[in-house]
Parts: sequence; structure tokens; C-alpha cells
Amino acid sequence: MDYEVNSQTIRITEFVDEQKIGPFIWTVVFIGFLCQLCDGYDLSAAAFAAIGIASEFGIEKHALAPLFSAGLFGMLFGALGFGYIGDRWGRRVAILSAALLCSAFTLLSATAESFSTLIVFRFFTGVALGGLPANTVALTAEYAPQRKRALLITVMFVGMTFGGALPGQLGSIIHPTQWRLIFTIGGVAPLVTAVLAYFFLPESIKFLVVRNPHDPQIVKLARRIRPELNIPVEPRFQIHHLAEKKFHVSQLFEGNLRVITPLIWVMSVTNLFANFFMNSWMPTLLHSLGLNPHQAEHAASMYYLGGVLGGLLMSLMLDRGRLWVVPLYMALGAVAALFLGQQTHSVTLALGVFGIGLFILGTQSGTNALMAVCYPTQIRASGTGWAHGLGRFGAIAGPLTGGELIRMHVHMAQIFWAPAIMSVIGCVATIWLSRVARHRFPKK
Repeated sequence: MDYEVNSQTIRITEFVDEQKIGPFIWTVVFIGFLCQLCDGYDLSAAAFAAIGIASEFGIEKHALAPLFSAGLFGMLFGALGFGYIGDRWGRRVAILSAALLCSAFTLLSATAESFSTLIVFRFFTGVALGGLPANTVALTAEYAPQRKRALLITVMFVGMTFGGALPGQLGSIIHPTQWRLIFTIGGVAPLVTAVLAYFFLPESIKFLVVRNPHDPQIVKLARRIRPELNIPVEPRFQIHHLAEKKFHVSQLFEGNLRVITPLIWVMSVTNLFANFFMNSWMPTLLHSLGLNPHQAEHAASMYYLGGVLGGLLMSLMLDRGRLWVVPLYMALGAVAALFLGQQTHSVTLALGVFGIGLFILGTQSGTNALMAVCYPTQIRASGTGWAHGLGRFGAIAGPLTGGELIRMHVHMAQIFWAPAIMSVIGCVATIWLSRVARHRFPKK
């Protein structure tokens, strides 16, 4: 289209959608990837430091559940709070604030002198971690062209999957008594990422247009997004629903969002229950099945490998309007959980773990694109923040449920029924969601 060159009016949505995939968008994706890498690392750090923590503080295995859930409980508040900050003051402000807060409390976790103090530090780390996904997803969604939006969001978000695998690799080469090193590295990484974000991460151009279409930053960003065009000196930027108003939760239920939002919440709760059930207890459960700590940690890394592949495959399908892939993944996630509970051999255990990662962790990575596309710019960070935030109830309940089942000495095969049942519930909800949200995705 020629309107960008020949007219003083630039329709920002079409302007972004028609860009070539180049250095600018890849910079946004890469820094978002680093943020998610830190998020995933710090989420998994407690699980892989657990053996050393339990030994140093004299804690029984089942009593570690509050340590796992403290950070997840903090993420509930962080997702809602930083989602509001992102929609009110900007995605970039929220991302920088969350990264710095994450760095501070993860470094403090490495200095904890008691189990209760460590739980407090992990709670505030969780508050920070909760702010990163909603805002990095919103920022990437607002710069990604529609034809590749789901793929680019997922490429960014699989940083969490790669990050989640790193504590396990570190845990396999250090002694459990060196568990503080895991948190030290987890504290330095978001600090470095915050510095990079400060210098290289732009604010969302759509957010800026909604807030103030005359902001001089917009012209500079427009020229970086489409350097091949001759942008007018004083263009007029337009975007749908330009009027800005203070966010209220009722906006999440306007129009057909009254159906979409509750279904997204059910999807988030059930998927995060299954995901964090496995994420928190997998090293411990694999060890109980006969694997030594090193074997268990290497097998657990298959979970993250499967998550990367599963998320990318789902995003490719979503970019083609194939929303049925979401309930399919959740159904296969239930099957993979039940399969894993029946295995005792190291090879089939690794295969089961890979399947869990492919379909359960892969669902979390891929459905972030679905959440972002379902909400308009003005409430995108808040919409995804509420979905991530309420999903934390599932993420909190998952580790607590696992701890209670272990305390009750439930048979290993039956323990895995918990994530399987939640995946089935999510499957039913996403079958409905795939129908009512179909119009928001392009058909190819």
C-alpha cells in the first residue's frame, strides 16, 4: 500500500502488519527472549536447588511445597500489577522494573539464612517474574506483523523454556551444597538483561499512539520499523479505538470477550497446574523412580526440549488459523502424563518427559500468542496479565497437590492423574474457545 508515503495519515496497524521481518523486530524478540530466559531460569531454580536446600535446613521433601508455591503466589500479584503498569505507563517501563526487582530478590535468595526467609525472598521474586510474560508478550504482539505474530511471540516466549532447563544443567555439575550459586547466577542475569533493555528495547508504537498520537517518539520508531519508506515530517497516526480510558476489569468482558476471557482463564489455570506440577516435582519424582540425581536432571531437560518444539509447532498452526491445535495439545498432554506414570526404565521415562514437555509446556508457550491476539491494544497487557495472574492459582495448586500426594504415599502412577485430569478440563474449555475466538486469527 502507498498511503504511508503519499499521505499525511498513517494507519498504524496496517503499517506494522506490512513491515518486512528485519533487524528491528528481531531486536524486540531477542530482548523479550532474554527476559523470558531469566524468568524461566528463576522459576526453575528452586526445584533444582531443592535437594541442597532440604539438606541444609533439615526439611523433608514434602515440606518443600511452600518454597515452590511462594514464587508462584507472588506471580499472581506481579502479573496483575505489572499488567496494569504496562497498560498505564508502558510495556518498556514495566519490563525494566520487573527485571530489576527480579535481580534484587534472586540475589537476596542466595543469602538466605533460614528456610522461612528464603520463602519470603522467593515470593517477591515471583512478584517480579509475574510482570515479565504479560508485557513481553504484549510488546512483541504489537510489533509483530499479523502473518507471523504467533510465531514471533512463541520464539520470544520459548526463552522461558530454555531458561527453565539451565538450572538443571547447572545442578548436574555442582554439588547440592552449592545451591546458592544457582540463585546468584539467576540474580545477575536479569540485571544484565535490564541494562540491554534500557538501551535497545523500544516502547510499543501502538501504545504510544493510543496514549498520545503526537508523541515525537512515534515518528522515530516508524522510521526504524519501515526504513524503506519516506515518512512525512508531521504525519497523523491512526489506530482503532484510539480513545484512552483507565483500565477496568469490566473491559475484559466487553462484546464477545465475555465468553473468550473466562475460557482463556480456564485454559491458563489448567495448563499452569499441569505445567508447574511437573516443573516443581519432576526432579524429585524421577529420583523416586530410581534415577540418580544426575540422570533425573538430564531426563528433566527433555521436558524443556519438548516444550521448545511443541511451542513452535503450535505457533505455526495458530498463524494459519488452526485453533483446534490447542485442545489437541491438551488432550495429548493428559495422555503423556498417564504414560509417564507407568514407566520405570530410563529411556521410556525420558520419552514420557519429552511428551509432557511437547504437549504441556508447549501449550503454555504457544497459547501466549492466542491470549495476546484476543485482546485489543489498550488492554492487551492487562488482559494477558489477568490470564497469567489467575493462572497462578493453578500454578500454586500444582506443586501443593504434588506435595500432598507424596506425603500421602500415593502410588506413583496415580500421582500423575492430577495433571492429566486438569489437562482434560483444559481441553474441553479450549474446544469452545477455538470456536468463539476463530475470527481473531487469519485463515490461510
